Amino acid sequence: MNASARQRIFAKLRSAPVLPKAAPDVAAWYAAHRSAELPAEKVARFRRHIELAHAEVHLVSAASWPQKLAEILAARQIGRLLLAPGTPHGARARSALTAEGVACPTYEAPIERWKAEMFHDIPASLTAARCAIAETGTLVLWPDAHEPRLMSLVPALHIVLLDAGKIYNTFHEVVEQEAWVAGLPTNALLISGPSKTADIQVTLAYGAHGPKELIVLLQGDEA
Repeated sequence: MNASARQRIFAKLRSAPVLPKAAPDVAAWYAAHRSAELPAEKVARFRRHIELAHAEVHLVSAASWPQKLAEILAARQIGRLLLAPGTPHGARARSALTAEGVACPTYEAPIERWKAEMFHDIPASLTAARCAIAETGTLVLWPDAHEPRLMSLVPALHIVLLDAGKIYNTFHEVVEQEAWVAGLPTNALLISGPSKTADIQVTLAYGAHGPKELIVLLQGDEA
């Protein structure tokens, strides 16, 4: 194509009328896609979907979850749990687990300083979920300075504390109700089960790219 032909084509494109298009009504689509549910119904649907993805769910109360956490670790003979003592749940877990003889290392230094320990000597971690999605059985994590992303990616066992009152119907509802437009973290993690892949001989394997086990401590009256 010579220069003059190219210029004629561009000229036609520039002179073509721009037809206004209405923005899609996303909220209306989701309203028709999924009707409102009672809190208990959302909890049941979230649990059903995440358990289908091989996650383990324990219903706990605000008072009982540290004891359930200790029982889970004892059943697996795990004596070390990575947690964030700068968070309310991390501080409470450390207090309860220390009394049970469980070591509670923390993520206090850049990963370059303790990478070997993190990858070889940390069997489990505890983080909190910001919220969850019932439609897909998905946990939503917002990593921060207290609970960096690697806490949910490296240890073979990832334990997540979730408030049952923070389970939403759909991803759209999460974005709206949690006001994501006001600001996002560097990473927003959506987790729907333990790590898995079928890349090798089309055989499903767990733990290839992250935790082999995912356990959810689901607390609240809705649960």
